[in-house]
Amino acid sequence: MSFAHPLWLIVALLLCAGFAWLYRTFERRREAQALAYSNLEFALDALRPSRIPGAALFAAWLIGAGTLALALAGPRFTAHVPVRDATVMICIDVSGSMRSTDVEPTRWQAAKSAARAFIDAVPEGTRVGIVSFSSDAAIIQGPISDLDVVRASLDRIPYPNGATAIGDALNVAASQMPPKGRRAIVLLTDGVNNRGSDPVTDSQQIGARGITISTVGVGTNDSGQLIPGTSEPAEIDEDALRAIASNGGGHYARAGDAGTLRDEFRSLALETVWEKRRVEAALPFAFGGGVLVVLTFLAGFALGRFP
Repeated sequence: MSFAHPLWLIVALLLCAGFAWLYRTFERRREAQALAYSNLEFALDALRPSRIPGAALFAAWLIGAGTLALALAGPRFTAHVPVRDATVMICIDVSGSMRSTDVEPTRWQAAKSAARAFIDAVPEGTRVGIVSFSSDAAIIQGPISDLDVVRASLDRIPYPNGATAIGDALNVAASQMPPKGRRAIVLLTDGVNNRGSDPVTDSQQIGARGITISTVGVGTNDSGQLIPGTSEPAEIDEDALRAIASNGGGHYARAGDAGTLRDEFRSLALETVWEKRRVEAALPFAFGGGVLVVLTFLAGFALGRFP
């Protein structure tokens, strides 16, 4: 929390201290008048049970007055709010190397689980689509705001096989984007581009259109795993993925296990379709403090404890 007028915090503290002193002065005066009874023991017994409600009223008065005074300082919060008109395309690598088991149970299954975590983290109204790619790229689900349909489409992602066409995937995903609004591509891959167009060059053109590209590399370069059916190591071209993310104004992340992969996708959901916005809270503080003061006054009046 921050304050638009921080100097008013000092005023608020002084007002609260003054109110507390004034209230306690009236309370002591009231108690002193009550002790004027001829039977002192009776007066003390009568006063004893009233201390708890008195203390509660005092606390309520102090909180209400303090909240009203705090409103003068202009409190404000930074909150995550959903972005309107957001569209996200998730590109999932289904090349042969995604069958590797260094990420349990397999890279492919962990990728689908991470995509589901992303969908679960975006706000309602976000349009999400799915692209799978290996030797070429295919639209599994066009961008749609019905997130249940998007979740169901994850079951249609094909079994891993073939080469890795990262550039083609980026172009297919970009072709599904509307002309304006928050637009983002989240690319997950475990390999090196070896088919289709150059993804680094493509990402420059896509980024120039105002589309954010974030990349996630899944797997480990030192795992010793081979691309199933080949003698090629299942490695990640991290330099290319960093360059793609940089060209698209996004972020690159590396995930060597399924848990980290899910966490990274949740974080990307917050970065791509939620935004930090300053929320002014002076009016709610003033309203809340005013309501509490009025209710406390009424309660004190009903209990006969208004100073």
